[in-house]
Amino acid sequence: MPIGVPKVPFLLPGDDDASWIDLYNRLFQERLLFLGQEVNSEISNQLVGLMVYLSLEDKNKDLYLFINSPGGEVISGMAIFDTMQFVEAEVQTVCVGLAASMGSLLLVGGEITKRLAFPHAWVMIHQPASSFYEGQTVECMLEANELLKMRETMTKIYAQRTGKPSWQISKDMERDFYMSAEEAQAHGIVDMVAESL
Repeated sequence: MPIGVPKVPFLLPGDDDASWIDLYNRLFQERLLFLGQEVNSEISNQLVGLMVYLSLEDKNKDLYLFINSPGGEVISGMAIFDTMQFVEAEVQTVCVGLAASMGSLLLVGGEITKRLAFPHAWVMIHQPASSFYEGQTVECMLEANELLKMRETMTKIYAQRTGKPSWQISKDMERDFYMSAEEAQAHGIVDMVAESL
């Protein structure tokens, strides 16, 4: 039986009794954001809104984006990535579980020196995939051109943020390229691996 989102007590300043709020709203108040699903327009809009709001609330306190995602839509993911670069508050990224495909691009998009992977996390990069399987030849060619532009953009982002040459990133993106937390650190996708206790 699913338990839903747990409620936790929260005492507002000046109140005598605690109010019960859902766990994620409480964590948002501590500037902790979560991407725990496939990237789509709904989660993208939610994260963009939270990042903008929390940055406006206090631009000097870091935001923390915990990522456990199989990837998802490129355009929706780029909206999150661009917002991470736009907001004045620095965004620390943390890979818990898996940061694959667009999830890995968001992971590398965190503030350089503040990108972390948990010890048993996995990271995967690859080239963008098409969602277009039927249709006229001209439409397929147009989509192929757009995919090439997206791939060039993503290759450039990985290269700039990892310090690796574009040719190396491009070669690694040819297939699903899985990395352990330590390998992701060596590749420059994260800056550090959390220590196990």
